[in-house]
Amino acid sequence: MSTLSDLLAENTGLPGEAADHLQTVVAEWQLLADLSFADFLLWVPVAKDLQPEGGDFVCVAHARPTTAPTAHPEDVVGTRFTVAEHPELAKAVREKKIGREEDPHWYRDLPMRREAVPVSFGGEVIAVLSRETNLAAPRVPSPLEIAYLGSAGDLCQMIVDGTFPPPGGNQADTHTSPRVGDGLIRLDPSGTVVFASPNGLSAYHRMGHESDLVGQRLAPLTRSLIRDPFDATEVSHRIIEALDGKPSTRTEADSRRGAVVLFRALPLRPSGQAAGALVLVRDVTEVKRRDRALLSKDATIREIHHRVKNNLQTVAALLRLQSRRTSSEEARLALGESVRRVSSIAMVHEALSISVDERVDLDKLLDNVLPMVGEVATAESQVGLTRKGSFGIVIAEIATPLVMVLTELVQNAIEHAFPQGRPGKVEIIVERSARWLDVLIRDNGRGLPSGFSLERSDGLGLQIVRTLVESELRGSLSLRKVRTDSTGARVPGTEAALRIPLSRRL
Repeated sequence: MSTLSDLLAENTGLPGEAADHLQTVVAEWQLLADLSFADFLLWVPVAKDLQPEGGDFVCVAHARPTTAPTAHPEDVVGTRFTVAEHPELAKAVREKKIGREEDPHWYRDLPMRREAVPVSFGGEVIAVLSRETNLAAPRVPSPLEIAYLGSAGDLCQMIVDGTFPPPGGNQADTHTSPRVGDGLIRLDPSGTVVFASPNGLSAYHRMGHESDLVGQRLAPLTRSLIRDPFDATEVSHRIIEALDGKPSTRTEADSRRGAVVLFRALPLRPSGQAAGALVLVRDVTEVKRRDRALLSKDATIREIHHRVKNNLQTVAALLRLQSRRTSSEEARLALGESVRRVSSIAMVHEALSISVDERVDLDKLLDNVLPMVGEVATAESQVGLTRKGSFGIVIAEIATPLVMVLTELVQNAIEHAFPQGRPGKVEIIVERSARWLDVLIRDNGRGLPSGFSLERSDGLGLQIVRTLVESELRGSLSLRKVRTDSTGARVPGTEAALRIPLSRRL
């Protein structure tokens, strides 16, 4: 089955940050589906170079409500519509506001109401959410339904505004947060409870609050029910921050009666106007035992990475010791390169030892690895090393070979582009999209030798690079003369162009 990343890569030319925002929207939208009693479909405009006539939209993700019958029992991911077939999508993109069909329509014998919610990012509409409600099962208006639909409307408007989900959100945190069905409490702008779902009220009963929640100031009430003073202050502070319009992450606390409860507060600011907050609560007392078992497993995996890192550092130390004892300059250089390669792999395992999901922040990792390469060269030459752009977060299976490739290419540039201590500059230029990671390693050195061929090169470093790029990363690599620098001026030098597919399907 195609993932969201695969479908974005295959159908759009969205930049990496925009694709990440859509991933965050999908991580949050079960909340929207449950509050709306409706299916949510994510539609993206197909890139112009991938559609013959233009104007097509493709569905790249689908969420069904747990609070109502679905409007789409079949799988609709991958469905493609033209503007004529679904004009509300193009209208939402064009007008940048929520649009609703004037009359319900029939879809496969089901009456349905459809709304289009534009998804804004960086001031531009990058996708459209289609909110589709099954009208076959009539609903009787109730305080719960009114509160749910009102909250959904506020959050949808915030999606149009580009303020929900907030930038930099933690997707892992979102997946483990309380859901609408666990318990929902709505606050007015003053922090007073105006609605509490039955499960939300039950969670507070287990914490020790015996009466109704409506009319109560939730932050001080919650503080009085939590056992640990630090946790009590933290939870109440998160609720107050949400009322002030600041996003918050989930928080766990033990009540005075022994119940363990998860909290998450969401600000409601449609069109920039304070409308209160939503507080999601979940009693996790019984599932805490299973959480401890999972945490133990995660800790074991991280400990394995930690021990591998320690073993690799021991190997590097032994190679370094052997290098000092050899009298051959050629052997000393070869052992030094081996130390650098082993140390690079060790740093990847060090990053994985503190990761909870086998993913690596490549920018942070390379900021630690690449200075090692520069230090090797600075003793003999004055070479400046700079990076422009962001690698972002990558999975573990990409991280190790990619770090090896980048360090080899940078080392190769420093060693061969600037002979006899000549000063120079090496730039790493990164561009990331939903589909590709493109890296240029550019120097202003003496350039490639006459008749050079990457395929016929017998250098160990380039052989390692070529093997890793082709077999592990399934990417492409080319070496060419630099034509212009970042200002457009003609300069000498060499440019290594690396392209890596971020989707495993490409």
